[in-house]
Amino acid sequence: MRLKIASAVLAMTLAAGTQVNAETLKFAFQGTYNQLDPYNLNETFSLSMHGNVYEGLVRRSADLKIEPALATRWEVIEPTRWRFHLRKDVKFHNGNDFNADDVIFSADRVRAEGSDLTVVLGAGVKVEKVDDYTVDFILPAVNPILHSEWENWFIMDKEWTEANDAVKVTSASDTNPNYASLHTNGTGPFKIVMHEPGVKTTFTMNNGWWDKKEHNLTDVEFTPIGSDATRVAALLSGELDMAYPIPVQDIKRVDSNIGTSVMTGPELRTIFLGFDQKRDELAYSNIKGRNPFKDVRVRKAFYQAIDIDAIKAKIMRGLSEPTALMISPFLFANSGDFSRYPYDPAAAKALLAEAGYADGFEVTMDCPNDRYVNDEAICQATAAFLARVGIRINLNAEPKAKYFAKVLASGGFDTSFYMLGWTPASFDSYNVLKTLNNCRDDKGVGSPFNLGGYCNPKVDELTRLVLSENDEEKRNGLISQAYAILNNDVSHIPLHQQSLAWGVSDKVTLKQSADNKFFFKYVVKN
Repeated sequence: MRLKIASAVLAMTLAAGTQVNAETLKFAFQGTYNQLDPYNLNETFSLSMHGNVYEGLVRRSADLKIEPALATRWEVIEPTRWRFHLRKDVKFHNGNDFNADDVIFSADRVRAEGSDLTVVLGAGVKVEKVDDYTVDFILPAVNPILHSEWENWFIMDKEWTEANDAVKVTSASDTNPNYASLHTNGTGPFKIVMHEPGVKTTFTMNNGWWDKKEHNLTDVEFTPIGSDATRVAALLSGELDMAYPIPVQDIKRVDSNIGTSVMTGPELRTIFLGFDQKRDELAYSNIKGRNPFKDVRVRKAFYQAIDIDAIKAKIMRGLSEPTALMISPFLFANSGDFSRYPYDPAAAKALLAEAGYADGFEVTMDCPNDRYVNDEAICQATAAFLARVGIRINLNAEPKAKYFAKVLASGGFDTSFYMLGWTPASFDSYNVLKTLNNCRDDKGVGSPFNLGGYCNPKVDELTRLVLSENDEEKRNGLISQAYAILNNDVSHIPLHQQSLAWGVSDKVTLKQSADNKFFFKYVVKN
């Protein structure tokens, strides 16, 4: 579907403290930007793009600290009642006023069927309007990190959404987009004026934004370029001002080119593999009548068959950090207490034989090919390592739009063995435990991105305790207990934290943050 909205060219002089000359930024990413509904997909790039247009009650600064946005301040007036004071004189892009009704509407919609961001606000939380610019959140239990993921919970205009019959969220697997899937109406620093899903998106500056402008951009043009070679060539030729990610093998080339350089830094995202542990019979496999992944020995065999150091050296060119946990060590104080299972093909074969699979078996692996750094190459290497211990992998590598539509279809579980990357939006282990490792039903209720259906009631119990514990030392102890269980159960196979690599023209200055979100409001083009 093609959507174009005519837009007058904006020409203006920015406020003091920014550059005088207005500019257009042209950039590319390896994946596409498809649906514009901010609750459609809990995926970093999509959330990053939404965050240039929509805003939440809170946001994160360039150094990832929570700060006020559409709420000016908040207070805990009772242990289970948080009060948020809303910013006045804020308007949506169409001119509608922002107020408490929009917050309450957005709280209901983000938790509705089809939303992929239900985790940002618990189902048991009640939202009450105190007045037009004050909202209370009444919790079923104490929650010290209530708002820790709210930078991804973008507030929508109730009046606009209802008027355009877009109250129902279009899910990631739905092929019938509604009005909010193809149009936007936020309060943020940029507006979308042209959107061709998967082809091109054009943003223009919101001259009526409530906050101080740090950028000097009037327009931004985004083009998805899946081919690494094409993306890099466009940056080197000057067709693009910014492109990411830059493949690790091309970093030196970009750095040595006159006029371009690569910004590198650690990313908080953890790349991991997961298994179907729910079905009694494994789908996409030659094994009938049983599911090998229900046996922890098989899961551990897969883990020990993978040479993570070889992946780091040969595929990631040193730009990754192998991990024993599904969270960055920067985000958990006790991460040093945990170690990976050692790479040991002989031990892996012995475990498979002990579990009754001495001859191995065949299984399909789902993998994106345009979402994470060298994602398809990592999956290909994994398949090669597993082949050495008798496991035959049928690799199904697809663009992220198809990949997520498949693995999230019908609430998930449409996969037997898969790759996923995760940055906890709260920058806290509770998110990892609740979202990826808690028990869930067939509709995804409980732990929506636990695609393989891992379930251990003790982990669920510890997760609940983690949420309500205010003492940091005790809380970290509870988290360690949960991670120890996950490690013993081999709930997943953590691989590594990948590194960021953004290619930037020397004509551009911008801010790179460890959550890999790209915000136009920090860009100055010379």
